[in-house]
Amino acid sequence: MVWFREACVRCSLLRPDPAQRARLVDIRDNLIARIAEAQREGWLGEVEGLRVSLAGAEDKLAQVDAAIQQHARTTNLGMPTFTKLAGGTTTELGQSRGGQQ
Repeated sequence: MVWFREACVRCSLLRPDPAQRARLVDIRDNLIARIAEAQREGWLGEVEGLRVSLAGAEDKLAQVDAAIQQHARTTNLGMPTFTKLAGGTTTELGQSRGGQQ
């Protein structure tokens, strides 16, 4: 299991696991609180960096939500067994090719 860090949410190549959604929500909420603190303290450079991370976290959450919705729309068709695919045994298949085995 991979845990997300604040720096991970900035990476555009990282595709988050839907199982990590709660962790991403925690990161987003923490970033919002840190932005409010930085604004109160007048740390303008810090505010800007945190906003970039917040935008990344919100983007990752949107990706996770889209993946969850896509998974909910898929239909499981089942996995056919080999005998259903082949239509018989390998000996029967060899004979249907002119007796070659």
